Amino acid sequence: MRSGILSLGTAAVVGTVAAAVYLLAPGDAAVSRGHVLYDKNCASCHGKNLEGQSDRQSADENGRYPAPAHDGSGHIWHHSDAALIACITLGGKAALVQMGVDFDSGMLAFGDVLHQQEIEDIIAYIESRWPERERAVQAERSLADDR
Repeated sequence: MRSGILSLGTAAVVGTVAAAVYLLAPGDAAVSRGHVLYDKNCASCHGKNLEGQSDRQSADENGRYPAPAHDGSGHIWHHSDAALIACITLGGKAALVQMGVDFDSGMLAFGDVLHQQEIEDIIAYIESRWPERERAVQAERSLADDR
């Protein structure tokens, strides 16, 4: 009986440690931090559930489009991490100019508000919400961009 209790106790400890390691893994911590930062800095335009603003296909009187979705239905998974970091850091217009595109997307610059790690955490959170296919395509683009 005593060995059975010890085995159960050992299994419980091992299970608890494994769960703690999983929950506190660096990627998961980045996603958790990113979620908080997204809610504070991004959700007011891009939506609490990453759904974006309505009527995203119609420009306003200044030629700017409503904030796009950041979930799998949006298009940001077509861009590498480097492009996303540039857009968040510099703002849409400046980031697009770097790519040779003259267009004001309306995306504000957050480089003076957020640190690099915070921006990367926000991206980790957004990417965590994408379906597997979109994550895989975007990861491949990010790898290609790093070469």
